[in-house]
Amino acid sequence: MTHRNCTDKVVVITGAAGGLGRALAHAFAAAGARIAALDRDATGAEALAAELRAQGRQALGLECDVTDATACESAMAAVLAAWGRLDVLINNAGITHRSAWRRTDPAVTRRVMEVNFFGAVNCTRAAVDALCASRGLIIVISSVAGFAPLIARTGYAAAKHALHGFFESLRTELVDEGVDVLMVCPSFIDTGIDKNALGGDGAPARHAQQIVGARASAQDVAAEIVRAAQNGKQLLLPGRMAKLSWWVSRFAPRYFARAMARRLRGEMD
Repeated sequence: MTHRNCTDKVVVITGAAGGLGRALAHAFAAAGARIAALDRDATGAEALAAELRAQGRQALGLECDVTDATACESAMAAVLAAWGRLDVLINNAGITHRSAWRRTDPAVTRRVMEVNFFGAVNCTRAAVDALCASRGLIIVISSVAGFAPLIARTGYAAAKHALHGFFESLRTELVDEGVDVLMVCPSFIDTGIDKNALGGDGAPARHAQQIVGARASAQDVAAEIVRAAQNGKQLLLPGRMAKLSWWVSRFAPRYFARAMARRLRGEMD
């Protein structure tokens, strides 16, 4: 197990203006890291960076739409121009949908894949040479939906499953460069992502999100991610529900699928 010290390390966080991204920025900054906050919301990214700077931290706020490969390259270049290195990339940006697949426009599935999967690929492509130079770390915010089924979120689950296939394979390619990959698979987090969920027609989902268990706080999950990164973990299941989902979905997959579908069937509306 490789121990990583966060002091003065440069940590790039995508989707940083949102709930978990913001919590990650504060948690890694508190551990001594320099923070590059990337978000499509340029005002939100800079506001977060200004908040960190007011606390005596080093921080940049950069506009970046992760679905635009050129924008990702420009953002990583700006980080390197400012600090000359890049030690940790956190692929956090994401969106979701809540809709039965038979009533979901294919464009919704494509949009979710573009942000959640290809956005992470774009950012990693732009950062990988710098990460190899620093023998750095890639952190991927996946989900319970990355290893188990999730009713009414076929596109979201597909994107999260794809992240595992891509980044767990990439880990084997980069191991000789000293670069590691940490996959993070939380259950439901209180981040606000549910309020921006797409419906089957691409408009905002009209019904309230249903969940299993209690929502974890973004701050608690971020603190677990910092500890996992420092301790060289490759898989993090933050919270009781994520751990329970991992084991039940493996040893009793049919039971897991039935129980999950029964609890969340209202999402099919």
